[in-house]
Amino acid sequence: MPRSIWNGTISVGLAHVPIKLYSATESKTVSFHEVHLKDGARLEHKRICSKEDKEVPYKEVVKGFEVAADEFVVLEKDEVAAAAGARGKVIEIEEFVPDDEIDPVFYEKTYYVGCRDDGEAYRVFHEALKQTERVGIGRFTFHNREYLAAVRALDDVLALHTMRFHDEIVRGKELDVDTPGKGAAKKEVEMASQLVDSLHREFDPTDYEDTYREAVLKLIERKAKGEEVELEEEEPEEETSDLMAALQASLKGS
Repeated sequence: MPRSIWNGTISVGLAHVPIKLYSATESKTVSFHEVHLKDGARLEHKRICSKEDKEVPYKEVVKGFEVAADEFVVLEKDEVAAAAGARGKVIEIEEFVPDDEIDPVFYEKTYYVGCRDDGEAYRVFHEALKQTERVGIGRFTFHNREYLAAVRALDDVLALHTMRFHDEIVRGKELDVDTPGKGAAKKEVEMASQLVDSLHREFDPTDYEDTYREAVLKLIERKAKGEEVELEEEEPEEETSDLMAALQASLKGS
């Protein structure tokens, strides 16, 4: 059974909901280690002082913020933790907003929220969010960093999304990209819309598998057995300057 990774309280005005956080996701990325090509031994990384040119023990390592070239302000762990103040164990809900008004680009990571007592306040808060279709927006400190957080009803439980602050978002208009030289042709838009409609489905996350991870694991298994692996050359994608023809061909194949 998953263990909670954080205990705290959701604060809504004078009401308090004792909660626990649980990870809602699990990384399935294939992890590699750095090894020496010559003998296959695993490599070690050491902390070397750039001034003394010698290894530094972990107990002498502290966090430093560079304020000028090679000039650092050092912060102890207790000082970093103290910067959170009383907010360290409290998620203070500041307002409630409609769920559909939050652009997904602001969501960072998702956690499940469980209750930490008999659950009465938890159930009331969950049902209120579910019936009003609102999301509670607040702040809390987690892993020595302040997060904006969105708390919402997700099926029979509460979910918490850590969020990016507005100044962490790169706006599309800020990108240095070429803009189309002319507007979209009406016929092409209609054809593209038909293609979108023809591929319409209800979203089912189980329809999608990480085929890259599966291919890497199969490759590892084959090499572990001593097989010689020949890499297939990637075929170049066919390009066409006739958008209408490409849309028509896509519709026939959909």
